[in-house]
Amino acid sequence: MASPRAAAATIDPPRGNLIEVSVSELSASLKRAIEDGFGHVRVRGELGNVKYHSSGHIYLDLKDDRACLAGVVWRSAAPRIKVKLEAGLEVVVTGRITTFPGQSKYQIVIETLEPAGLGALMALVEERKRKLTAEGLFDPARKQLLPLLPDVIGVVTSPTGAVIRDILHRLEDRFPRHVLVWPVRVQGDGSAEQVAAAIHGFNALPQDGPIPRPDVIIVARGGGSLEDLWSFNDEAVVRAAADSMIPLISAIGHETDVTLIDFAADQRAPTPTAAAEMAVPVRADLLAEIDSLARRARTCWLRGMEARRTELRAAARALPSAEGLLAIPRQRLDAASDRLPRALVANAQGHHRAYERIAARLTPAQMQRLVAQRSERLASLATRLNSSVRANANAHATRIANARERIEGLGARSRRAMMQTVEARKLHIARTGQLLTALSYQGVLARGFALVRDAEGRPVQRAAAITAGMGLQIEFGDGRVNAVAEGGDGSPPVGPAATPASKPRQRKPAAASSDAPAKQGSLFGN
Repeated sequence: MASPRAAAATIDPPRGNLIEVSVSELSASLKRAIEDGFGHVRVRGELGNVKYHSSGHIYLDLKDDRACLAGVVWRSAAPRIKVKLEAGLEVVVTGRITTFPGQSKYQIVIETLEPAGLGALMALVEERKRKLTAEGLFDPARKQLLPLLPDVIGVVTSPTGAVIRDILHRLEDRFPRHVLVWPVRVQGDGSAEQVAAAIHGFNALPQDGPIPRPDVIIVARGGGSLEDLWSFNDEAVVRAAADSMIPLISAIGHETDVTLIDFAADQRAPTPTAAAEMAVPVRADLLAEIDSLARRARTCWLRGMEARRTELRAAARALPSAEGLLAIPRQRLDAASDRLPRALVANAQGHHRAYERIAARLTPAQMQRLVAQRSERLASLATRLNSSVRANANAHATRIANARERIEGLGARSRRAMMQTVEARKLHIARTGQLLTALSYQGVLARGFALVRDAEGRPVQRAAAITAGMGLQIEFGDGRVNAVAEGGDGSPPVGPAATPASKPRQRKPAAASSDAPAKQGSLFGN
């Protein structure tokens, strides 16, 4: 049902006294009214129909469930937007409301844009970035150059994701290298500590240890939201990347994802696949370049050899012939050979005249004077020689006398030492003989014992070894006798001849009997 005002508008006649304006004037008035009424506004909504224009501008729609607002980001403000704008992303924008007369619509000229709900995180990232920048961690002078062809590549990433497969496949396609994977969590609690520990761990590997030390490190993760990539904004991870002595490549998220580790790394890759491309060159390209350089070097060498050969031929043509070089020396030799006989004759005549002049000065009186001078000099030398001979003889005689006295003293000392040594050896031999006599079996025989031997002279130690009729030799202290055994069963003799064994008589001291043998000498010389 139409309202009364709408009904009145339909039945009222047109007002002919209104001022007539053009479309452009009306659009300009509307533009001024909207811009004056709505200066800077902050709007929250969902992105829709995002278009990146070739001119650098970004056109988008900002909408909610009941309305849609067109928006534009001019090329000058586009670099300040750090996230990739996609349809469905909820954002908070700040800008000016204006109109676009060409299409009779209003729009917002966006100056700043940030994801909705992430403003605090982004502010924290910016604050942390300013702090680390002030410390110099993002200074370009700290960044290292990547090696041209690393032998070992260390990768810090999740071992179960698609990132490591993309890196391995890309390395296999370009230039296969040895890859060390340090498995870590790339999001969630504890992921930042694991990533920092992995970077420090690779740097702590010894150069010639059992595990090879990487020549370059790749820290990689797939795309995600700001919360998913938050571990790589952690201060510990950024400091570990800045302190790494091994060149480090960061490959976090997609091309539009920016984390703080990207500023501290030596090289930033937009994707993990691009990181693999940065780490190694294309093997086919290197081989082609080497072949090209080899061909160029050979061509240059051949060209240089040909130039040297041409220069040599030109120099050879400029050189004179051997006949021309030797003609003048030959002529000089012929002239010198013609002058040589005359020069020899003139030289001999000159020497003859010099001889005659010298011979004229040698008179007999001068010769006698020279002889007398030489004789006096020889006599003086003879006198000095005789004096030296006598002095030398006296000195040697004195040395010989001193040596003789010393030798005589040494001879006397050696004779005394020899006599003492001989006496000591005699005494030692006497004591040794006494000891030998005391230990000899002959001393035992002298005390009344006997030694029984068989016919071959071997000692018989047991009665069981004697058989009837066996020839024996019995040695006493004063000689030997031969005997023949009558019984050899080893039993003691039975009969009246057998006498009971008596208790051995105790020996008396040698001093108790006057006819006792002399006391045996001590083995120690006392």
